[in-house]
Amino acid sequence: MLNTLYRFARPALFALDPEDAHEATIKALERGLHPRSLGEDDAVLRQNVFGLEFPNPIGVAAGYDKDARAADAVLAMGCGFAEIGTVTPRPQSGNPKPRVFRLVGDRALINSLGFNNGGHAAALARLEARKDKNGIVGVNIGANKDSTDRPGDYAKGIETFSHVASYFTVNISSPNTPGLRDLQAPAALDELLSRVMDARARAVSQGIPRRPIIVKIAPDVAPDDIAPICERLVAHAVDGIAVSNTTLSRDGLSDAQSTKSGGLSGRPLFRRSTVMLARVFEQTGGRIPLIGIGGIDSGETALEKIEAGATLLQVYTGLVYAGPGLIGEIKSQLARDVRRRGYSDVGALRGTKAKQWAALPL
Repeated sequence: MLNTLYRFARPALFALDPEDAHEATIKALERGLHPRSLGEDDAVLRQNVFGLEFPNPIGVAAGYDKDARAADAVLAMGCGFAEIGTVTPRPQSGNPKPRVFRLVGDRALINSLGFNNGGHAAALARLEARKDKNGIVGVNIGANKDSTDRPGDYAKGIETFSHVASYFTVNISSPNTPGLRDLQAPAALDELLSRVMDARARAVSQGIPRRPIIVKIAPDVAPDDIAPICERLVAHAVDGIAVSNTTLSRDGLSDAQSTKSGGLSGRPLFRRSTVMLARVFEQTGGRIPLIGIGGIDSGETALEKIEAGATLLQVYTGLVYAGPGLIGEIKSQLARDVRRRGYSDVGALRGTKAKQWAALPL
């Protein structure tokens, strides 16, 4: 039913500039104009991850709700968790427009947004207004483009949001802030994570609960760099790894918009991001929960992502093309497959095909 309704609404949204269409969607969510999930999720979808109880493994990826305007709407639509951001200490306008492009033929998007957001203070006010409500809401933190102390910007994010965030995602993988991906290099990663973990320790010493810290990496990491990056993440005892952000690759695209600069998301990213996910799963021995992101646009692709090693999932571009009915479709597919295989929970599917995925070329 939701998919049918969205088929009627999509032409009107697609007649708008992509960024304007997104803003219209966020405004609708703010006003409560969205479908609602009825009843509780199937018990087989529940998981305890990072010490948090997730009713189902599906969330919406960062970039969808940059300024914490729609977290409760995302949860009401049936997601098991929401993630706001990427948010930076100071407001910034991002890169020049136009900066979001639809590749309809490829069911993809290219964006060069550049961490446009209203800054810590604006997002904090909204999160404080909802802090007594139920639901898992993570905060994705980043650095300002002109920052002279990028690790300090991330530490400031931990300090600012620790009393309202369910967890943190440290975003060092956007291709649209010059030099940001350099923070994935082992030495830079050491400094960054030392300061992030110190900031969390200070928050805990002040009586704030210990918030899980997840690091989000790029799908364009060179194969030889996966092991050293994972070694540093394990050494700093991160709670999770998000795999992955958008890609700079343009392999296999057919749409005329494919020459635009920025990060590519959507269906063409699925294979690359899933191979990367499986390699991280293998490299870490499955000991660290992974969030699978990239190209999830059906129940089947969600299942494949979990089989490759994901514990949790995040969607974004898939929602643009399939609509909010995608959330229910994924949950139904996963619950059916868990039962068909005779398991009691979705976690039993995790990593069952990681070896096969990891062996595929990027």
